[in-house]
Amino acid sequence: MRRVGISQSRQSFWSKLWALDWALIILIVMVACIGFIALYSAAEGSFSPWASKQMARFAVAFAGMIVIAIIDIKWWFRFTWLFYVVGLVLLLIVEIMGHIGMGAQRWINLGFMQLQPSELMKIVVVMALARYFHSATLEDMRRITFLIIPLVIILLPVGLVMLQPDLGTSIMILMVGGVMYFVAGASIWIFIAGIAAVLGAIPIGWHFMHEYQQKRVLTFLNPESDPLGAGYHITQSKIALGSGGISGRGFLEGTQSRLNFLPEKQTDFIFTLWAEEHGLFGGALLLGLFGLIFLYCFIISLRCRQNYSRYLALGLSVNISLYVILNIAMVMGLIPVVGIPLPLISYGGTSMVAALICFGLMMSCSMHYDSKVAH
Repeated sequence: MRRVGISQSRQSFWSKLWALDWALIILIVMVACIGFIALYSAAEGSFSPWASKQMARFAVAFAGMIVIAIIDIKWWFRFTWLFYVVGLVLLLIVEIMGHIGMGAQRWINLGFMQLQPSELMKIVVVMALARYFHSATLEDMRRITFLIIPLVIILLPVGLVMLQPDLGTSIMILMVGGVMYFVAGASIWIFIAGIAAVLGAIPIGWHFMHEYQQKRVLTFLNPESDPLGAGYHITQSKIALGSGGISGRGFLEGTQSRLNFLPEKQTDFIFTLWAEEHGLFGGALLLGLFGLIFLYCFIISLRCRQNYSRYLALGLSVNISLYVILNIAMVMGLIPVVGIPLPLISYGGTSMVAALICFGLMMSCSMHYDSKVAH
């Protein structure tokens, strides 16, 4: 009997491995490979210091993504509140003893990597909201008292992240939270009231913003006002994008990046480096791959039969898409510089891990689309 049990277990494992969304996995690997190429170029034709570390991180996180995908979605449902509490504790640890870098206290030094809990918290908030709205009825969604708890779920991490300070991540959590309200069936008047409240709070919030954050907004409105200071990043980014033209300047031939005019070329502005070298065609290729990933993830959410899986898959796909949209808009000067990485492309351990956790959970939703979770 024991041998039969082991055989069935192995068969179950291999059958689940075969049932993975391999089309999505191939798209993820293709985008990650573009990131490795871009990081190789950012180091002027060297795997060190960025590409080699990013490839190692991807390999480890990729294995974790597969494990997450194979685990039945009902287990993620069961432990959602525990993950949320752990996420809040990590944000508190950042406030108490977090590593300070570039004027912000956002990281926990683990020795082998700098963990940024706010990146993981964006995932956990989606899980918590999906868990809360899972059994909600339309009548529940019309009751203001029912909608207060998810608002607290959103605002607690937003407040802790704002203390770091990290305005970009705070905005991301708020936006994803708003999307979760929408897909769960909240009344349109809730969103109108929320938008009105945000607009009314802008003059007050301006006075609580740090000086560098205010300067970013002013620079966005008029980049030429300080081209060698606060406006330097976006000015050089626009020059690099323009110099790429239609077909690009060629691999390892980007003048803005090779001559170090382009700042943060391995992180926030890596799309600019890629577009300068490979032009409009290269940029369109990368955006097309991201578009296919978003479409695939959206289809996954439509296939799910349980509200938790459906809300989770949709919320996580919106989370990833917001990363891409806001990063591209930022480097093009369409929004202020907010320090948002490009998923699977920008150098960074936590952002890579967070992206692959998102994809792992979405594939778990897909594999177990008809799995029943407890109320």
